[in-house]
Amino acid sequence: MCAEQQDEHTSSSGDPDRADDSFLALTGETIVLDTAGPILFIGTLREVRPDGFWLDNADVHDCSEGHANKELYVCEARQTGVRPNRRSVFVVRQAVISASRLSDAIVD
Repeated sequence: MCAEQQDEHTSSSGDPDRADDSFLALTGETIVLDTAGPILFIGTLREVRPDGFWLDNADVHDCSEGHANKELYVCEARQTGVRPNRRSVFVVRQAVISASRLSDAIVD
């Protein structure tokens, strides 16, 4: 079983500057960007912009296609590593409902 730990990077007080500071602290780290739909983004955060996020060596995964739900897929990525299918990808900020370091995923 795997659960992502919630930390200061997954929620915001509503202050956009504070949220950007939290995201900036994740620059260069492998992160998970979750969406309201079945799409999950895992990659190295290169840049934080007002309109979204640039990820490098990214895995863009549609969890409606395949064997694993989002939680299981994140656990597998934590255990076996990210399987990039994009050199880089831009993720629109409005599409993201949560963000965390991949290393914060708890694998039981």
